[in-house]
Amino acid sequence: MKIPFTKMHGAGNDFIMVDDRALLFPVNDTEFIARISSRRTGVGCDGLLLIQPSDRADLRMRFINPDGGEQDMCGNGARCIAKLAFDRGLVSKTMVIETGAGLVQAEILGSQVRLGLTDPVDLKLGLDAELEWPVDFVDTGVPHGVVWVNEVQLIDLYVLGAEIRYHSLFKPNGANANFAVIEADGSISIRTYERGVEAETLACGTGATAVAVIGAERGLVNFPVTVHCAGGFDLVIDSVQGTTTLSGGAETVFAGEIEYGNRV
Repeated sequence: MKIPFTKMHGAGNDFIMVDDRALLFPVNDTEFIARISSRRTGVGCDGLLLIQPSDRADLRMRFINPDGGEQDMCGNGARCIAKLAFDRGLVSKTMVIETGAGLVQAEILGSQVRLGLTDPVDLKLGLDAELEWPVDFVDTGVPHGVVWVNEVQLIDLYVLGAEIRYHSLFKPNGANANFAVIEADGSISIRTYERGVEAETLACGTGATAVAVIGAERGLVNFPVTVHCAGGFDLVIDSVQGTTTLSGGAETVFAGEIEYGNRV
């Protein structure tokens, strides 16, 4: 069986996108998902995104990590899903997407996609993780630990990120780990260690949202907040009529086909 796919990225966060409205993709084959997600031996991605039918919204998004684990939400992934669905004529410029975290609304604004996220929940400030710094926490559709530092580039992200990701404070599911600094102009620079990827990603939409929401809660920034991601792209987080929004680019890189099984 040949599976058509589109490679996209949102602010450097890259995905294998599959139109799975026929529900034929082998979602339980974790070995296959790991193989196509590999950057050396496969297509390479931070996550696999499936467009599926929904009886509650215009479409359903399923997000699967390279390790085969499924996540409730991915902000940049949802923005890419919205752009791909719009480009293919499946939806209008404004659409509702069903995710594991709930229903979210997306809007196509030229080359940009704005996503209205579910309400941030479970906000906790100043948790003692027995590190050099306290850890803030919020769930923006995905659980995020946030550490405020003086210089993000000096952080040993793989060591400290893994410590937070697997810390007992966030058991049993763990949390993404974000290291952030407030810039002189009120923007935020961020680096993120993502669970499921178990490495740094060049951007994380829900992570950018987490640092902006916590930064505003701490009185460090005001909405709208520009977040500078590790890959050199910016995301903008705002609060519009009580809804937290995430805006940024969503670009197609290339398209192709993946061979699955012995069928053609």
